[in-house]
Amino acid sequence: MVKNSSFMCNILPRAYFNRPTLTVARSLVGKYLVRENGTGQLAGRIIEVEAYVGPSDKACHASKGRTARTDVLFGSPGVSYVYLIYGMYHCLNVVTDREEFPAAVLIRAIQLDGLLIDGPGRVCRALGIDRTLNRLDMTIGKQLWFEEREKRTGRTPIGAFPRIGVDYAGSWAKKPWRFRLLSGEPALSGRRALRS
Repeated sequence: MVKNSSFMCNILPRAYFNRPTLTVARSLVGKYLVRENGTGQLAGRIIEVEAYVGPSDKACHASKGRTARTDVLFGSPGVSYVYLIYGMYHCLNVVTDREEFPAAVLIRAIQLDGLLIDGPGRVCRALGIDRTLNRLDMTIGKQLWFEEREKRTGRTPIGAFPRIGVDYAGSWAKKPWRFRLLSGEPALSGRRALRS
């Protein structure tokens, strides 16, 4: 647990998320997801994300239109979209691209205190994220936000793969829109993993 973070000036601003979703998704790998829980801060380095790009993307929740659930996706970039799957697992997304274009990036894996937490449900459980944090502005540095703590070099190995669990989306399921820091990267070598 990190207390009194010295990295607050590096909170990712709204302009960072107001860009094409695939650009944001790839660039988020290596950034930090920070959770303020009232007693201190938990900060996990982002290892894996997935991009969901607009109403034409059959894997995107907004592909069936604007509903009470998906309304947040049509709003401001940099806002959280937290939903429940299987009645028990929360998943954290951050809204991306321009307003009225529903798109987001799902946080799938982080490295926290030397432990690789693999799976969006486990990420939320580890950081205490639930639907009370839905529609939170993640650009103001309260409760939940993203930070840049170290510059990523151009040689950082990031792989692009099909998204997980979206076979129902047909050809959209084959899009290489899942970005992951590869295990050959020194920070991941020899780490234990929790998987969902």
